[in-house]
Amino acid sequence: MGLDDKIKNAAQDLTGKGKEAAGKATDNERLEAEGHTDQTEANVKQAGENVKDAFK
Repeated sequence: MGLDDKIKNAAQDLTGKGKEAAGKATDNERLEAEGHTDQTEANVKQAGENVKDAFK
């Protein structure tokens, strides 16, 4: 996996954590859910990249 992919996935995860925290702080359920979705997407992408690396 390229370093740029790792950075993008980490950035998406951090963005999701920020959105989730902001949603909780402002009692905005939609923003909180959006943040959780971003984190889940980043984790799925990371897992896919790990599988690719395992078969190299």
